[in-house]
Amino acid sequence: MAAFKGAPAPASKRPNKPDQNAARVMVPFEDNRLLPQLLGEYDSHLALIEDRLGIDAHAHGNVVILTGPAAACAVARDVLEKLYQRISKGEPVGAGDIDGLIRHARSEGTSGDGQAQVATRRRVVKARTPTQSTYMRAIEKHDLVFGLGPAGTGKTYIAVAFAAYCLERGLVERIILSRPAVEAGERLGFLPGDMREKVDPYLRPLYDALYDVLPPEKVERDIETGVVEIAPLAFMRGRTLSNAFVILDEAQNTTSMQMKMFLTRIGEGSKMVVTGDPSQIDLPPGTKSGLVEAVDLLDQVDDISIVRFAAADIVRRDLVAKIVDAYEKPK
Repeated sequence: MAAFKGAPAPASKRPNKPDQNAARVMVPFEDNRLLPQLLGEYDSHLALIEDRLGIDAHAHGNVVILTGPAAACAVARDVLEKLYQRISKGEPVGAGDIDGLIRHARSEGTSGDGQAQVATRRRVVKARTPTQSTYMRAIEKHDLVFGLGPAGTGKTYIAVAFAAYCLERGLVERIILSRPAVEAGERLGFLPGDMREKVDPYLRPLYDALYDVLPPEKVERDIETGVVEIAPLAFMRGRTLSNAFVILDEAQNTTSMQMKMFLTRIGEGSKMVVTGDPSQIDLPPGTKSGLVEAVDLLDQVDDISIVRFAAADIVRRDLVAKIVDAYEKPK
């Protein structure tokens, strides 16, 4: 079977390019039975490490031999040892875990030990970039957090995972997920169905994230009982949201009045996370984004955290980051 075109070649089949000045690091592991999981199918995990760090890596018995720049080999060793620790605890590991550990280890002043995580009943969500770790810790510490940046950086997914975590541990009594129902080139009135059927497509990403971090039967039950509420932003007017974890997604498409209305809904015992991409505003020409205005006004306010993601934080796949970079280049 031909290998997938976009995947790195197995490490064992890659041509070695010896460098006279390259470092050579040997990383031993005690339990041979865990090595298949550590190395990946056809050494795919080693191939990914090679590709990301520009080194050579191959296994010999219970030892992985790394050859390349000393700094890159040190990062690879750190990543392999942390992966081995996770596997020893029975945790599954995949390409996303490797990518996350590499990004953290390569970040200046940040080691893999700084990788934040949040656990729900269904899964453990680990930060895959240093900015994601900063974001997770900001949500834990502050009652109002803004997450700004391009699509694919995990802003909404992490917020929903944190909301599920807080609900399961009784830190909040309910989750409220909201989005402005603003057309991105389509006309809401021409969509088929009643009002709920018209707005549900706008809220679908929130449903998807929720089903990914909580058991489906619990999500259905909580939606029916009102423990989880997913509603357009317009439904928030006139309410006080106490003892709740409240998320406003796609906030770049709020007006100034809508944003002020939403932010002033926060009540006692509540956390609020506002996410959006200021470069993707679908408001009518001449209308100022409520998100942009709120960030300008609240940037220096105590107890509010603003976390800014960049194209380098995109975790969907490398191609998405390249697309974002292309669109952001000056024309």
